[in-house]
Amino acid sequence: MAIDMVVFDLREDERDFFEKDNLQNFNFTFYKESLNPEFVKTLPQEIKDKARIISVFTDSSVTEDVIKEFKNLRIISTRSTEYDHINQKAACERNIAVLNVPNYGEKSVAQFTFCLIFALVRNLLPADKNDVIHENVIGRDISKMSIGIVGTGAIGGAVCRIADFFNMKIYGNDLRIKQELIDKYNIEYLPLEELLKKSDLVTVHIPYTCDNFQMFSEKEFSLMKDNSYFINTSPLKLIDIKSLYEALKNGKLKGAAIDTIKCQYKNEMCKLHKSVTELCDEEEKYLDLLKNMDNVIITPHLAYNTKEALHYILEYTINQIRENIQGGNIYGIM
Repeated sequence: MAIDMVVFDLREDERDFFEKDNLQNFNFTFYKESLNPEFVKTLPQEIKDKARIISVFTDSSVTEDVIKEFKNLRIISTRSTEYDHINQKAACERNIAVLNVPNYGEKSVAQFTFCLIFALVRNLLPADKNDVIHENVIGRDISKMSIGIVGTGAIGGAVCRIADFFNMKIYGNDLRIKQELIDKYNIEYLPLEELLKKSDLVTVHIPYTCDNFQMFSEKEFSLMKDNSYFINTSPLKLIDIKSLYEALKNGKLKGAAIDTIKCQYKNEMCKLHKSVTELCDEEEKYLDLLKNMDNVIITPHLAYNTKEALHYILEYTINQIRENIQGGNIYGIM
């Protein structure tokens, strides 16, 4: 018997995968739109009643009210590592499994991180002008630089491997020390404050939780080395964007790169000190200011976006759903 699965946030390059012959045990309904309290009310009642599985991306906001609309739902699957856009408490109360995709695209994100690093330290943005004066764009040899990796999981570990190839001094910060990284790459684990003080480059690879909202703020940027660089391919909610702008404007930081989805607060499940409107307005204001700086790179959440990573996400999603249906990996979040 085929299982009804509704897919939201659909990209056209995902449709072909979901419609492959080896997925014939699923009845798919596709929507390019994101699932949220407004859009769910436009769905046909029959679709909502039949759905056993819904699949979303981080643009969706699966609130308690959204979950209530699906009377026979058994699985909520997000095609992302982040899952803060899903109300887990409401899902748990209904005995609905919440599944995510851990560790996808670690090589892709690590490679993209070093694309950003090279662009920053070799001054590619200001150098992309015909009248540039060579003395104004003198770069750095990264083999003479130290890198601080905040979060040494799958992605941070992949960054570590590349940094070791370039003979960089590597510092790490994580809740759990990875002995294998110490043995292979001689990474030195430090408290966050010490890492910030010692690193020429700081790169962030941790998930967002309610507890680490804007963990990089005025204090953290003030602790960083003069003329150091800050790279973030994790959720923008980890950063106080105003403090980052001030650190760049006053010359404390030499450059920064951010790979981000703007205003993710619309899906916020945590209690914050400002309203969503205030946070989004502030973010937009300072991102616009940062875009006008020639030592700042802002990309629209591209780090994971390779053919190989996207295929892995979709394949893992379907395999995890099948495993859950068969009784394994009941809770799913990893």
